[in-house]
Amino acid sequence: MRTLYNNGRLYTGDEKRPEASAMVVEDGVITWVGENPEEAMGENRSWDESIDLKGRFVTPGFIDSHMHVVEYGKLLQEVSLADFTGSLKAVCHRVKEFIREKQVPEGAWVCGRGWNQDYFEDEKRFINCHDLDEVSTRHPIFLARACGHVVAVNSKAMELAGVTRESAQPSDGRFQVDSLGEPLGIFEENAISMVKDAIPAVTAEKVKEYILEAERALNRFGITSVHTDDFLSLNGGDYEMVLKAYRELEEEGRLTVKVCEQSQFEDLEQLKEFVDKGYHTGSGSDYVKIGPLKIIGDGSLGARTAFLGAPYADKPDTRGIPVFSQDQLDEMISYANSHGMQAAVHAIGDGIMEQVVLAYEKALKEYPRKDHRHGIVHCQITTEALLEKIRDLSLHAYIQSIFLDYDSRIVESRVGREKASKTYQFKTLMDMGCSVSNGSDSPVETPDVMKGIQCAVTRTSLDKTRTFLPDQALTLEEALKSYTVMGAWAEFEEEKKGRLKEGMAADFVVLSRDLREVPLEQISQVRVEQTYVDGVLVFERR
Repeated sequence: MRTLYNNGRLYTGDEKRPEASAMVVEDGVITWVGENPEEAMGENRSWDESIDLKGRFVTPGFIDSHMHVVEYGKLLQEVSLADFTGSLKAVCHRVKEFIREKQVPEGAWVCGRGWNQDYFEDEKRFINCHDLDEVSTRHPIFLARACGHVVAVNSKAMELAGVTRESAQPSDGRFQVDSLGEPLGIFEENAISMVKDAIPAVTAEKVKEYILEAERALNRFGITSVHTDDFLSLNGGDYEMVLKAYRELEEEGRLTVKVCEQSQFEDLEQLKEFVDKGYHTGSGSDYVKIGPLKIIGDGSLGARTAFLGAPYADKPDTRGIPVFSQDQLDEMISYANSHGMQAAVHAIGDGIMEQVVLAYEKALKEYPRKDHRHGIVHCQITTEALLEKIRDLSLHAYIQSIFLDYDSRIVESRVGREKASKTYQFKTLMDMGCSVSNGSDSPVETPDVMKGIQCAVTRTSLDKTRTFLPDQALTLEEALKSYTVMGAWAEFEEEKKGRLKEGMAADFVVLSRDLREVPLEQISQVRVEQTYVDGVLVFERR
C-alpha cells in the first residue's frame, strides 16, 4: 500500500529538512518527504491512495517517555478523583456515589486514585480511615493520592489486610498512627503493599482490558509510543502476565501504541532472575520490548516523601523516604550496567539524586560503557553540582513538564526559596548538552501532550495564576523534540521513529492548528485530529 499525504504543514524534526508539505508512506514506513510529490513517484509508479491534509499541521507521533499504562487503564475503569479534589468532603462523596452508581456488592474492593490534600479547601490533610468509614464499612476502600506514593484506606481494608496496632513498620515506608498507636489508614511508599497485597489478583484478560482502555485514550492525545512501568502494577509483581498481555494484543493486531517496558524490580534477586531468563534492554519487538531497569528511589514532593538533602522547609521533622540504601542502589545499578541493561531511577529529591549519581558513577567506573543511556526519572530538586554530574555521566533526564501545573504551587514552601530557585532546570539541562525527554507519569497526570507542551514553553500553570522560573522555559521546538525524537533516543530507536524522515516508521499526528502560530498560552486548546501508527489510522476526531 503506497499512500501520499499531501498539502500539509509538516514539522519533521529532521534538521536536514525541518519542514515539508507532503510525504509518502509505504507498508508502514515513510519513503519520501518533500514539497513536490511528482519527485516521489518514480518511473511508472502511482499512488494507491492520496490523502489531502488540507493545510493542517503534522508532527511525528508523540512519545510519552514515562508513564504507567496498566495503572492508567485500571484507573479509567475505577473511581477517578482528579476532578473532585476541591475538598476532602467532595472526594468522599464521589466514592459513595461511585459505589451507588456501579452497584458495587458488599465485600468488593473499591479502588481509586487522584486525591490531593493541597487542593482541599475544607481540611488540608491526608484522607484517613475515619473519613472513609463514613463512606462505607462494608466495602474495603483503597484510594491512592495523585502521586501514587500515599494511599488512604478504610477500616474494612485494614481488617482484610491484617493491619493492626501490633503491625510492624516496614523499613522502606510507613503507616501513620494516632496518639493511641492505632493505624490511621494512611500508608506511604512501600508500606502501601501491606494493604495492596490483600486486593484480589486480576487475570491476564483483565490486564488486556486495562491496556486497551489506556491505549484508546493515549491515541486520542496523539501518543504513538510509551515508556511504561507496569511490572509492579499487579499484586505479586507478575511481570510475565503483563508481558503476556502485551504480546497477545500485538499478535491479535490490537496494540495501537508501541511499548517500551521500564522494568521495575524491588530487589537484586528479582532482577537477576529476569536477566537469567534472557531479558535485557532492547529484547522484544518494535511493539513490545524491554527498556531499562526501573528503580523507585524515593517518593513525591506533594506527599513529602521525596528524599531531600535537608529537612522539608514546611515539615522540618522529615527529609522524606529513601526506598533503597546506597548499597542496594549500588548493587542493582552495577548489575544492570554489567549485564546489558539500561537503568532509569525515579529520583525527585536532591538527597536521593545524590545517591543515584554516586551509584551510576561507581557502576560506570567498574564497567565502562560509552552509550549506556542510563537516566533519572523526574529530576526535579537539583543543585548545580548534581546538574554537572548528570552532564558529566551522560545521564538522560526523563522530565514531566506537566508537573509544573501543580508543583509550582508547592515547591517553594516544600524546599525553601533558595533551593527552589535551582529546581526543575529543564532548559539548563538542555543547554548543558544533556538529553531530555518528556512524559506525564500518567495516571499521576493525564497524558495530554498539548498541556505538557504549554507548561514547558510558558512555565505557567494551566489556570495562568502561577509562573515558576520563566528563564527555564523551553522553545517550542525543544518541547516538540522532548516529546518525539528524544523519547525515541531514550529507547535507542532514534533511527526508527521520532521524526518524519525517509526510513522512519510512519507514526504521526495531525493537529487542528499550527503550533508555531498559536499563542503559547493557548497550546493546550489545540486538538489532535488524527493519529497514525505505522501508517494506520488509529484515532480520528469526529
